Amino acid sequence: MTPFQTLIIDTYSTPAGVSFRGHGLSYYHYGKAIGKAPVILVNHALTGNAQLTGPQGWWQELVGEGKVIDTLKYTVLAFNIPGNGSNNALIEDYQGLHTGDIAAIFLQALKQLGVQRLFALIGGSIGGGIAWEMAAQAPKLAERLIPIAADWKASDWILANTYIQKQILEHSSNPLRDARQHAMLLYRNPESLEWRFNRSFNEEKNCSNVESWLHHHGEKLYRRFQLQAYKTMNHLLSTIDIARGGENPISLISAISANIHLIAIDSDIFFTPHQDQKTYALVKPNKENIYFHEISSLHGHDAFLIEHDKMKALLTSIFSKPIPKTTYESSTRTHQQ
Repeated sequence: MTPFQTLIIDTYSTPAGVSFRGHGLSYYHYGKAIGKAPVILVNHALTGNAQLTGPQGWWQELVGEGKVIDTLKYTVLAFNIPGNGSNNALIEDYQGLHTGDIAAIFLQALKQLGVQRLFALIGGSIGGGIAWEMAAQAPKLAERLIPIAADWKASDWILANTYIQKQILEHSSNPLRDARQHAMLLYRNPESLEWRFNRSFNEEKNCSNVESWLHHHGEKLYRRFQLQAYKTMNHLLSTIDIARGGENPISLISAISANIHLIAIDSDIFFTPHQDQKTYALVKPNKENIYFHEISSLHGHDAFLIEHDKMKALLTSIFSKPIPKTTYESSTRTHQQ
């Protein structure tokens, strides 16, 4: 693994006037040198980071030597979403940002690194939303677009819950703890909690085990995350929309040359499978190489972090699926930004 690195974003300013001139974008580079192997970019989720593998890696079961995202075979990159607090990097005027800005910054970073094409562009949750935004802005960038438990837009349900999170973060006396406890109920689901706890009681703590579990996750995030970073990430989650400029989203998606693999989780109550099913049904008549996959799991939204064997099998199948020759030949030019 190449150590944690930083590159400087020289020119980007958002339409809202937030300047990233001189901003350091931190990232990890795993596996082969750039230019020596196919490149996979993985975008992290809300409270994740660019550390994919190793002892602290959030996807260590899938990324590494001999694993499905094989660092002996691929160049693997992961950027930290600006403002997520990694390396103490925070953004004060985060409300002037949206996920389209983050996508543009990531595209500029790829260009600076000399990456013209991706074998796969993968993202989970908000990372999947950013992957959608990148593909919409640079439709010839990736051979495979793989948004997992994600969508190209923030639905009304997402908007409602990010609003509640914002209220907690601004008004609670314990904002990080309380916001995380609320969020955990969205990342899992009622059946998952019933299966795990079955109304059991923790005698030592004198509370139900589900309460103890929520307390643990609130404390865990409080110890490792910063309030400003959580506010930033929650705000960004609410802004996902490839068509914020009034474009037709189906036309934008249809113009993406990549094989698009929508991966939903049947028990997800956050980014619900219905949204991916709806996208698939609307786009399929205009784009042959879009596919819908559904992971069956008890664990809800977080299943892509839990169901390692199912994710391995699915990604292995996706990676081996050929790219139509006509699509590939029309997509080998340097991506447009």
